[in-house]
This record gives sequence, C-alpha cells and structure tokens, in this order.
Amino acid sequence: MRYLAPSLLSANFYNLENDLNILSKKNIKYLHLDVMDGMFVPNISIGIPVISSIKKNTKDTFILDTHLMIEKPERYIDNFKDAGADILTIHREISSDYLKVIDLIKDSGLKVGVSINPETDVNKIIDAIDKVDLILVMSVHPGFGGQQFIESSLEKIAFLNDLRNKNGYNYKIEVDGGIYVENVNKVINAGADIIVSGSGVFKGNISENIDRFMETFKE
Repeated sequence: MRYLAPSLLSANFYNLENDLNILSKKNIKYLHLDVMDGMFVPNISIGIPVISSIKKNTKDTFILDTHLMIEKPERYIDNFKDAGADILTIHREISSDYLKVIDLIKDSGLKVGVSINPETDVNKIIDAIDKVDLILVMSVHPGFGGQQFIESSLEKIAFLNDLRNKNGYNYKIEVDGGIYVENVNKVINAGADIIVSGSGVFKGNISENIDRFMETFKE
C-alpha cells in the first residue's frame, strides 16, 4: 500500500489548524515533520513545541513521521518521544555513531528510520537495514523545499526494494524531495511505499491536490 506523507514544512503556519483539518478529512495517515537545527543543514525549522502541540490537538489522527536533520540527535530522543513523535528518522551522515543512535531510538520504544542524502552511496546503510523500520531516500539536498527531483534517487529506491524482496526485510521505503503528481509514478514504480510531498500538497487547493495523488496511486 502507498501512503502520501504531506511535509508540514510547506504548510500555512499562520493557519496550521485549518491545513491539518483538511489532511484529517482526507484520511492522511502520515504527517512528515522536518526538524532542522541550522548545523546539519543550513536552515532552521520546527521543533519539539510544534510537534507537541500537533500531537495534543490531533490525538492519534496522524503518525508523526519526524525527520531529524540535526547533529547529535541522541540528545533529544526522550524529548521527541514525550512530544508525541511516532517515528524518528536520523541521517547516515551525522557525526555521531548512527548505529548506536538507531539502537537508542529503538530502546526508547519509538520506530526508527535512517535517511541518506543524494550524494551518499546506498551501500553505506547496509549494516542498518535489519534494524530500521523505514529508509528515507532524499531525492533533493535536504534543508529547503521546492527543489527539483534528482533522478539518480530512483536507482537507490529500486535497489532497496529488490534487497527487501530478496531477503524478506520489513522496512518501508520513503522518498522525499521534488515529488509532484506529475512524477510520482516513477517513484512508485521504483518501489517506494511512503511519498513525501510539501508544495505538491500544500500549494493551491490541498484537498484537490491530495485527490490527484490518490488517483495516481491507484493507477
């Protein structure tokens, strides 16, 4: 089954409640939350208070798919758990020992994901694939929305899908960056399960944009 995970980074923060209500009415399951610290990536975004507020006011409407683009994420695992995050995804490229951080997240009781940037060889996460619930392939350079999809990401998705099928792994494949209705079929055909889209969902009529994605998923 394919899931659409709207990226909150592109939502209308002046009227966030309205945007979230639309997502809820459209039965969106995954809500993608980009957390940036201005160090791992050259941008700063939402953090723990926003996640806590969303969880408190939406109850269990969404799976809070929390993408940590931060250095030393191990410092904040308990904070994100207390705020209501359901999945914590860290980057392979962090300066910490990423396998140890994965174990710490698992020990906390949260689901865990690992992400790779466009320039990172997918083989660099082979030692983690039997530990994680999710693998996030970045199809743009992390830090800013609205970038163009990087086509070489399709090879990584296909590789991870083949590896999963051959070895019986249970991780989900998530893809984030430059995905719109016009190109989402390429990502789906490569083997992606969770499709992250920011401006593709929130730019224009949110409800109609979601309907277009869902119709494409059925094709």
